[in-house]
Amino acid sequence: MNPDTAPDSRKQLYLPDFCATRTALGVVLIAELTAVMLTLARGDTGLGFWTDLARTSLFLLWIGLAGAGLLCAARGRLARQSVARGSVMALALMALLVAAVSEVSWRLGQGTWFAPQADLRPDGHPAFVLRNVAIALIVTALALRYFYVTHEWRRNIEMEARARVHALQARIRPHFLFNSMNTIASLTRSDPGRAETAVLDLADLFRASLSEQRNQIPLRDELEVTRTYQRIEELRLGGRLEVVWKLDTLPMQALVPGLTLQPLLENAIYHGIEPRRGGGVVTITGELANGLITIVVRNPVPESLEAPAGREGNRLALANIRERLALMYGGRSTVKAGRFDDEYIVTLRFPFRESSAKPGP
Repeated sequence: MNPDTAPDSRKQLYLPDFCATRTALGVVLIAELTAVMLTLARGDTGLGFWTDLARTSLFLLWIGLAGAGLLCAARGRLARQSVARGSVMALALMALLVAAVSEVSWRLGQGTWFAPQADLRPDGHPAFVLRNVAIALIVTALALRYFYVTHEWRRNIEMEARARVHALQARIRPHFLFNSMNTIASLTRSDPGRAETAVLDLADLFRASLSEQRNQIPLRDELEVTRTYQRIEELRLGGRLEVVWKLDTLPMQALVPGLTLQPLLENAIYHGIEPRRGGGVVTITGELANGLITIVVRNPVPESLEAPAGREGNRLALANIRERLALMYGGRSTVKAGRFDDEYIVTLRFPFRESSAKPGP
C-alpha cells in the first residue's frame, strides 16, 4: 500500500498506551491525588480524615486501575474505529466499569469498614451508582478531549519536522547530483569502464537517498552511502584524494539523520581537496563517550587564504545538517565548524540512540 494513501492510525488512536507501566503509574497518582482532594473537601479532621481517605483511595484505585486495564485490552479494537466512534466506545466502557465498581463497593460495604459514608451516597443505592456514573462520564470526556488535543499537537509537530527534513534533503541532492554527473561526464570518453562503475554507484546512492526511510538510519548505512560517494570522487581526483577513516569505536547501530556524513565529505573534497594542486587527506574520526557520539571531519584548506570564486555552499550544507540534527535530538546535538591553523574542522555531537534493526548477513 502506498504510505501516502494509507489510513493514518495515529490520528485515530489518540489514547495513550494504558498497557505501559508509566501510564499505569500516572493513573495511580491521579487517583490518589483525587482521593486526597475529595477527602479534604469533606472537611473531616483527625482519625476520621485518614479513614475517609483510605475508603476513597481504595474506591478510586479500583476504578482507575480497572479502567486502565479495560482500555489496554480494548486498545486494538479502539484503534480500528474513527475518532468519534472510538471516543463513544471509551465513554461507554468507563461508564459500565464505574457502574459495576460502584455496585460491588455498595454491596461489599454493607455493614463493613468499607461502607461508603453519607457524603458518597446521599440518596441511597440508585443515587450512589448514578452519581458516580455521571461524574465518570464528565471526567472521562474531559480526559479524552485532553488526550485528543495533545495527540494532534504532537502529530502536527512530527509532520512539520518530517516535511522540513524532506525539504532539507532535497536542497542537498541537486548539488550532489551536479558534482556526480560532472564526474561521470569526464570519464565517459577517457575510461568508459570506470564511468559505468560510477553510474552504478550513483544509482545506488540515489536509491538509498530517495528512500522514505532515510529520516533516521543506522550509522552503518550512512557510512556505506558516504564511501560510495568517496569511490565516485576517487575516480575523478585519483591520487590527489585520500580519505582516512577512524570510526572503529563507534556503534554501527547508532541512529543518524540520512545524508549527514556524505555532505560533509563532499564539502571537504569540494572546498578543501579539489582547489589544492597536490590534493590532500580528509580525516574522519569518531568516538562514543558519556552517551554522546562525536564525529570530526578534517580537511586541509586551499593554499590561497580565500576560497576560490564559485565555491559557496559550505555554510548551507552545515546549516542543513545542524537543523536536521536539532529536529532529531533537540538541544542535545551540536555542530561546530571553523578553520584552525591549516585545517578546516567540522565536529558533530549527538546522543547515542540505538537502532532496533539487526544488520544483514
